[in-house]
Amino acid sequence: MTRTEEDRESAHGRTHGPATAGMLRGDGLPDWLAPVDRMARSVRPEQLSRFLPPETGGRQSAVLILFGEGEQGPELLLMERSGTLRSHPGQPSFPGGALDPEDGDPEDGGPLRAALREAEEETGLDPSGVQLFGVLPRVYIPVSRFVVTPVLGWWRTPTPVGVVDPAETARVFTVPVSDLTNPANRATTVHPSGFQGPGFLVESALVWGFTAGVIDRLLHFAGWERPWDRSKQVPLDWRS
Repeated sequence: MTRTEEDRESAHGRTHGPATAGMLRGDGLPDWLAPVDRMARSVRPEQLSRFLPPETGGRQSAVLILFGEGEQGPELLLMERSGTLRSHPGQPSFPGGALDPEDGDPEDGGPLRAALREAEEETGLDPSGVQLFGVLPRVYIPVSRFVVTPVLGWWRTPTPVGVVDPAETARVFTVPVSDLTNPANRATTVHPSGFQGPGFLVESALVWGFTAGVIDRLLHFAGWERPWDRSKQVPLDWRS
């Protein structure tokens, strides 16, 4: 199967149609991104999350998982939600949000356009400097009923980023992948409901929930994960 044919596959809950294939490019990626590129083409939905989208319903959305190269090597772009928001105040996340009608068909390129649009609106980045190279299987966030398509990007030409709307975003920052893989920065988060999941203590922030879950699986299937103490627990606030 050629790469173009792979991009057009709709298996495993991915969003691959003709328009999507035209928006994805795998050429010119740095060598260190090769494991992520391979992972995007092989990981199955159940390997990424135990929460899978329902056959019908849910709100279609997308996030941009943007890799860049900083002073400390490979890094990821994250943002922190405003502390005044009613939903998950102060929680770090990938840029992203719900699809708008102008993003187009959710089954054919809509999530890719939404991921870039939301990232521009939330962080001010220039989408023209981003090369989209992969799409992970859709996952589900039950509490918000979001059906999320994680879109992978390479920050080929970095541009300045920062808070665009303080009412929505508290800060925009990058995290070195080396910090995410550092066992000292890893922990198991414990929600008051009893739910447990991976967490990352990086850049004066606790990354948890959906974002941490995707990062955890990405590190694992890319072969970047290092052994860490899963018994180290961090309790979450009841408002989380």
